[in-house]
Amino acid sequence: MSNKIDGLEVRPVRVSASTAVRKTTTEDGAAGKAGSGATSGSDVHITSTARSLATLEQTILDMPAIDQDRVDEVQQRLQSGKYEVNPHRVADGLLRLETVLSGLKGK
Repeated sequence: MSNKIDGLEVRPVRVSASTAVRKTTTEDGAAGKAGSGATSGSDVHITSTARSLATLEQTILDMPAIDQDRVDEVQQRLQSGKYEVNPHRVADGLLRLETVLSGLKGK
């Protein structure tokens, strides 16, 4: 899914812990400006917070989408007849979900 604002496409940018962003040059060879305070030939370095976020993002991406150990445990408990449903826990979860979803309607 892409967002378009005035015909521009917004694409996600991958940032890694060692990423440095360099100025681009235009067709006439002039350096592109990264902002009003940019100096010629300087690099833009990613902050330590951005590096931490990139590391965290990669850790999450490396995690499996399915916790196979948990799936195996539940499957074993179902087959043995030892799986118990706690109706209060289910109801609390549904109420929390409803609260969160109703809060999103106003946004």
